[in-house]
Amino acid sequence: MNSHSSIGSHRANAIAAGVCYIVATVAAITAVVFYGPSLFEQGQSLPNADRAPHIITGVFCDLLVVCSAAGTAIMLFPYIRRYNESLGLVYLCFRWFEALIILVGLTAVLTMLSLSQELAASDASGIKDFSESYSTLKAIHAWTMILGPNFLLGINTFTYSLVFYRTGLVPRQLAIFGITGATLIFIAALLELYGVIEQVSVAGAMFAFPIFLYEMILAARLIAKGFNNSGLQMLFPSESTDKKQHYFRQVLHN
Repeated sequence: MNSHSSIGSHRANAIAAGVCYIVATVAAITAVVFYGPSLFEQGQSLPNADRAPHIITGVFCDLLVVCSAAGTAIMLFPYIRRYNESLGLVYLCFRWFEALIILVGLTAVLTMLSLSQELAASDASGIKDFSESYSTLKAIHAWTMILGPNFLLGINTFTYSLVFYRTGLVPRQLAIFGITGATLIFIAALLELYGVIEQVSVAGAMFAFPIFLYEMILAARLIAKGFNNSGLQMLFPSESTDKKQHYFRQVLHN
């Protein structure tokens, strides 16, 4: 690979990662809006079949989150692996675990929707059984949202932000902000696991806001400027050597 194609490849990877971050964040927020009371209101004991279009839209948005998570894993893995191969594999596996857990939650949501449609088509004689099944599925979805987008998100963000800080792929102040946001969302997941706070709450939003802001700033940075050259030279010194050789060849040729 020559120096020009290497630069283009890194630039494309940075842009793709930035786009994935934006898509994931926008889709995740949109999904919460469309799910609405069907999933997040405490008093809601049975699903409303009339909200099927909203729920399907929410599922589609969360599928975009899953695809975007996979996208960032693919784009960032070569750089994390280059820094430390074991750490790169940990990041890749945990990122895929995050996506897989979200998929489990989405399966629970779609099953809830099927139950609501069955209930609407029946004589409502088994409403108690429907209600119990729905409550179980709702709990599964709630736990997956804590374990995936919070717990594992904290670990994954901490991992790649630490590599960013150590290598200088992005400004170190931004990487420190990412490490801070990752720590806060991880703490939020622990508090939610122990029942201290609820995920969809003011407290949960306060813990999540820093990582939301970090991902948006990081996305803008990656799309506008890509990775820092100093970080790329640290991780790919051979490419730096190739560029120097190319420069001297040009000088000698001229």
